[in-house]
Amino acid sequence: MRALRDPVRLIPVLFAGAILIGMALLMLPIATADESLTPPITAFFTATSAVAVTGLITVDTATYWSGFGQAVILMLFQIGGFGIMTAATLFGLMAGRGFGLRERMATQVERDRLALGDAASVLRLILKITLAVELTVAIILTLRLRLAYDFGWGEALWHGVFHSVSAFNNAGFSTFSDSVMGFQGDVVMLGPIMLAVVIAALGFPVMQDLRAHRLVWRRYTLHTKITVAATGWLLLIGFAAHLAMEWTNPDTLGPMGVGTKLLNAAFHSVMPRTAGFNSLDVGAFRGETLVVNYALMFIGGGSAGTAGGIKITTMMVLLAIVVAEITRQRDAAMFGRRFGARAQRQALTVATMAALIILSATTYILSVADLPLRDVLFETISAFSTVGLSTGITADLPPTAQMVLALLMFVGRVGTITVATALALNAQPRPYRYPEENPIVG
Repeated sequence: MRALRDPVRLIPVLFAGAILIGMALLMLPIATADESLTPPITAFFTATSAVAVTGLITVDTATYWSGFGQAVILMLFQIGGFGIMTAATLFGLMAGRGFGLRERMATQVERDRLALGDAASVLRLILKITLAVELTVAIILTLRLRLAYDFGWGEALWHGVFHSVSAFNNAGFSTFSDSVMGFQGDVVMLGPIMLAVVIAALGFPVMQDLRAHRLVWRRYTLHTKITVAATGWLLLIGFAAHLAMEWTNPDTLGPMGVGTKLLNAAFHSVMPRTAGFNSLDVGAFRGETLVVNYALMFIGGGSAGTAGGIKITTMMVLLAIVVAEITRQRDAAMFGRRFGARAQRQALTVATMAALIILSATTYILSVADLPLRDVLFETISAFSTVGLSTGITADLPPTAQMVLALLMFVGRVGTITVATALALNAQPRPYRYPEENPIVG
């Protein structure tokens, strides 16, 4: 029962519980369009993908699942993007006084990110932002589908709500078989989805800072400055890369007009931030475009939000360390502030663990599936970073490979730091330190 009192263990427990409940609901005959029983692995994979707000699928969401099944999926990624993470984190904030020093240190990563006041105010802020963004986007999409595409009001409302919630939670699930490829030239459809993804990918601490200080840059925290600045640069790099590399590709941007090319390049600069919608055929991307997507997916979005990946701040801390070492500076710093040793160790730990996990999963899947490395690597990064973009191989993978992807999604959503800390919680710290000696590096 200790797991119920320990937020480090509570987070994985809650996620696992939600997945199992979702799996059970998706196995009911009422969850499928033809009222057949869903195979356990299909239900498990879909539930994991939904709770982990990933969006990878082994069956077509639009045709395989009934309205009830789609509603269960929506509920699961709403819980995964907002409920469980928030509840577990707030539990740590509220109950922190009852923990010993070791437990306080174990939860410090998330406590630092959400130490914005009392728990109630944090919860109210998250609720307000979530409802405001999801409602606004849902209204826009519903009206567009009804007025421009001649959907009935009920159908338009369902599609609008589903895509709005999916976008804000960075889930990437769609009630259309081709995701949003049917709206390649429609900025009114793609624009709000992009905006919802970007807002959610910033993370709640950044939202709070922007809300409190508006456009006064000097008053932002270092975390906000790093996240906002890096987000802008990553979006610009992603946009330019997709536009340049896919401009003449006959299977993606090639046949489109200039305006549509710009719109879809912008859309696909946002989606690797862990959203997972696609307006272009990702499987038709050129190799160099996939490499750019590898990097964007691996980095992900902001901390304490619905995005996955190693997070922007992790990447920027590592970059600052490299720059400081190259320029022979004493401290790794950014925006007039230096990073402490703890933040640097955390960044190195997160990035290293993520790379090792992805490498191990890729190696295993290649050993059991006769598929190109470029596709398998894309799939594993997408799963771990809870992105949901795919080159189209997910359904063709053997069951063991699909289980590996499900595990990647779980670990990626819970967080490498949380998992590692939970596993090592019983480890006793050494009462001594070894003598210092530096090996030759490089």
